[in-house]
Amino acid sequence: MLVLFETAAGYAIFKVLDERKLQEVDSLWKEFESPEKANKIVKLKHFEKFQDTTEALAAATALVEGKIGKRLKKVLKKVVAKEAHEELAISDAKLGGVIKDKLSLNCVHSPAVAELMRGIRTQLDGLITGLPPREFTAMSLGLAHSLSRYKLKFSPDKVDTMIVQAISLLDDLDKELNNYIMRCREWYGWHFPELGKIISDNLAYCKSVQRIGDRVNVASTDLSDILPEEVETEVKTAAEISMGTEVSEEDICNILHLCQQVIEISEYRTQLYDYLKNRMMAIAPNLTILVGELVGARLIAHAGSLLNLAKHPASTVQILGAEKALFRALKSKKDTPKYGLIYHASLVGQTTPKNKGKISRMLASKTALAIRYDALGEDTNAEIGAEHRAKLEARLRHLEERGIRRISGTGKALARADKYQYKSEVKTFDPSGDSTLPPVSKKRRFEEVEQEEEGEVVTVEMKVKKIKKEPAVEEATAEDVETETPKKKKKKEKHKSPEEEEEEAEAAIIVKVKKEKRGEAEVVAEAEEEQPAKKKKKKDKKQAITEEAEEEPELPVQTTEKKKKKKKMKVEEEEED
Repeated sequence: MLVLFETAAGYAIFKVLDERKLQEVDSLWKEFESPEKANKIVKLKHFEKFQDTTEALAAATALVEGKIGKRLKKVLKKVVAKEAHEELAISDAKLGGVIKDKLSLNCVHSPAVAELMRGIRTQLDGLITGLPPREFTAMSLGLAHSLSRYKLKFSPDKVDTMIVQAISLLDDLDKELNNYIMRCREWYGWHFPELGKIISDNLAYCKSVQRIGDRVNVASTDLSDILPEEVETEVKTAAEISMGTEVSEEDICNILHLCQQVIEISEYRTQLYDYLKNRMMAIAPNLTILVGELVGARLIAHAGSLLNLAKHPASTVQILGAEKALFRALKSKKDTPKYGLIYHASLVGQTTPKNKGKISRMLASKTALAIRYDALGEDTNAEIGAEHRAKLEARLRHLEERGIRRISGTGKALARADKYQYKSEVKTFDPSGDSTLPPVSKKRRFEEVEQEEEGEVVTVEMKVKKIKKEPAVEEATAEDVETETPKKKKKKEKHKSPEEEEEEAEAAIIVKVKKEKRGEAEVVAEAEEEQPAKKKKKKDKKQAITEEAEEEPELPVQTTEKKKKKKKMKVEEEEED
């Protein structure tokens, strides 16, 4: 029986001297307690040494995959084929099947063979002659490293761990820069507050502060290499009339040191961004072309590695980064989010809100394909990413144009959209709004008085109309106002004409209005004076009424033109009588 034993240094073929020992599997390990005992069981027949680590790696890879390498095939034909009647003991049953098919050799794999291999491995240094132990150890270590790199498909240019660290550091630098710049603006703002309003760029602000120091030095400081000419002039003008407080030299030194830190961190951030951009183009060029460096790096960092990201489906890539919103929506049975980190990609950002969901879905599907190509493909070109991006841009234009297509016979004609011109409404400032106390003119006073009089006249006219409809009620009110009269008078009033009743009703209304303004006492007194006047002729009564109306100019009884004409006619008739 022959034994095929693979080592890091090469292939070894042993011949079993005593096959009866193999039947005692449990006690076989005792035969390999020492090199002398081992040499009595097996003997080295042939040893094929590898020339370098590359050849050893190719042989080991073929054995791992269950294939026969060229070197192994050559050895088996050279040594084992001469003794075809001998059985070949091997450690891998799969490899034995391949050897049997290719070379027609009888291969054996059993527990006794496994125990024999274990014994040979323990006494390998004593069984293989001509190979120093130190060299054998070095070859084993080199092969182990090479095989590990091959299994992981390791490449120094394909290390995505650096991308994860770089994007995390970039985000941390952005946060720290914002904090430092806010502190710097607030701190120096106590001394020169106008500078923060004039210079909006943070880096230019810090450089200007570092160059100026105390605001007294602004006039003699040249800022032309930092600021434009008009901004520099504005800064110098503002420094002359600044409202800031005076600070000591120690405070200025600390502020300048903080500005120096901000400038250095900004420069390092720029350098780190360039490094990240180059690494992304080397590791995932197709992903970078589709979604950009920052979004691609954040996707890789969120998934943990490029290989883990390649295992995700397109639907997961679409909402990667929005896990909280997704589970909240599922819990509350509401709409799930349409996008996560992919929302910050340029293709999604340039679409209208109506089409963002569609574009993010399409972009996620193309991104998933690009990630798998970058992670598992052998080529490093970016043709697929450029092709997918062109398709997405064409689809985006189609979606945008479809919104302005009009209904027609073919459905292909575009609607004519008129050029939009914005027309702003020019509104002038009303200076009268500045005063909280509006000026009151004489004319306005007279208008207010007339409005009050008209309001009172309207109430009087309404009462007159009610008098016509309900003469019995008005007579009762008139009797209440007047003092008690004898029963004979009441009988006489019953025989009065309707014209006399109207005149008496008007007189009673005037009396009532007077009562509201002057008090009950004065009204009663005037009523007692008016009663004897009623016993006189109708002419005297009319004169008294007109005199009272003239005495009270604030409450004139305005009637319609027809009523005035009727009254004039009545007065003329009475005078003729």
